[in-house]
Amino acid sequence: MFTGIVEELGEVVGVTPTAEDSTLVAVRGPLVTSDARHGDSIAVNGVCLTVVDVDGGVFTADVMGETLRRSALGTLRTGDRVNLERAAALGSRLGGHLVQGHVDGVGELLSREPAQRWETVRFRLPTALSRYVVEKGSITVDGVSLTVAEVAADWFAVGLIPTTLSATTLGTRSVGDPVNLEIDVLAKYVERLLGGPAVDGAEVPA
Repeated sequence: MFTGIVEELGEVVGVTPTAEDSTLVAVRGPLVTSDARHGDSIAVNGVCLTVVDVDGGVFTADVMGETLRRSALGTLRTGDRVNLERAAALGSRLGGHLVQGHVDGVGELLSREPAQRWETVRFRLPTALSRYVVEKGSITVDGVSLTVAEVAADWFAVGLIPTTLSATTLGTRSVGDPVNLEIDVLAKYVERLLGGPAVDGAEVPA
């Protein structure tokens, strides 16, 4: 479980295709690897990955074919910057909201509207997810916990403050870039309790 508060901007230092439609990704992140061990969970752009190895501030993780198909991790290349967050510890502050690291869909950055101290950024929203997104509710974009400022049938907008712009990849994303989306898990539980179909996310083993 995560909070959507990015701890560090990491750098992809290796992407190695492996057997059975999977990929081994190596990411440099001195902070998140400072106490990381084999089997720990680290969210990479909002996708929960399991640490395979740690060496000199770089961790490696296997990305399954299912995850590559259901998230934007398949587009990662060496040199890309990524949002990193370690799994939340019991008793720690919940600065964002409850985030599972299970991507529900891939969106697309549609527009950026700079203001004096912040930006309004609009993302394409898969129609299957639109019923779960509400104004002033929470959504995770590439692992960043955000508050929805406006929502329509196929898009939503958020406001990005200077800290978010400088401390996450959302500050440098361009129009057309794909982003990982995770809706608030509470919305899915409520729908299931009411007898509706819960959305199928890209569940990644933690």
